[in-house]
Amino acid sequence: MSKTIVVYYSVQGHVKKIAEKIAELKGADLFAIEAKQPYTEADLDYMNEGSRATQEFNNPELRDIELVSTEVPGWADYDTVILCYPIWWGIAAWGTNSFVKAVDWNGKKVLPIAISHSSPAGESGYLLEDDANGGEWAEAVRLYQDATDDEIQSVL
Repeated sequence: MSKTIVVYYSVQGHVKKIAEKIAELKGADLFAIEAKQPYTEADLDYMNEGSRATQEFNNPELRDIELVSTEVPGWADYDTVILCYPIWWGIAAWGTNSFVKAVDWNGKKVLPIAISHSSPAGESGYLLEDDANGGEWAEAVRLYQDATDDEIQSVL
């Protein structure tokens, strides 16, 4: 029997809202990727060259975000993973990559879903697949952060 989990990285709550709706529509479990040092509004001020996110963007060596946990209860039991994440500068927010690098994707079908107000999914899915150690990755799709149930259902 197929078992699905929605894994999401949400910094401002937009991705969480969509991930919860996907889990509800699919009857799937949920797992939140959480940074040990959460981002503040000031950290996310993309117009400020000194902000945390901007510094991390400009210095890729800073993007290895320490996470609260990468241990997903029952991970081996899931064969389908819906991975939801925000887009930052055209790629997945860094915490997403930290999670992807840390877990075993072998035997998993993965649907990457980028959540954004304005940016397309771009190459985010391919870049995440490159960071993964296996899995069967679908092409990434993008949903607006205020997507309707019908819009969400259309990508699942």
